[in-house]
Amino acid sequence: MADIAVTAAQVAVLFPHTAEVYSFIAAETITAGQAVYFTSAGKVGIADANASGKQQVRGIALNGAGAGQAVDVVKRGHVAGFTLGTYNTLVYLSDNAGALADAAGTVSAAVGRIVALSDSALSKALYVDLSWTAVYA
Repeated sequence: MADIAVTAAQVAVLFPHTAEVYSFIAAETITAGQAVYFTSAGKVGIADANASGKQQVRGIALNGAGAGQAVDVVKRGHVAGFTLGTYNTLVYLSDNAGALADAAGTVSAAVGRIVALSDSALSKALYVDLSWTAVYA
């Protein structure tokens, strides 16, 4: 399993009119591009496929935020800013806190799929599609 590189300054929703983006309060310092989960206190924290309770990935942070600050989270939509591999492969939550990977971590939590855009270069984007009711175990 290899983690997928992210350039935090380039993390952005590509088609905002069709994406699902919500704002939450950060439970800890979060960087753009990190996977997040919902805490029992109603905030979002950094998701981790091998940390009990943190495997419940619910979105990708679109901006950085310190604890107690607002962070925008994409639940569904095309996201830029990641160095992606082969088209049509799944992307998973990593065993490294906040990271995404090309294979499942300790708990298999699929985050999205690598898709091609319609430009002449067939640029790659991460299509995120997360369920807020799924239980990862």
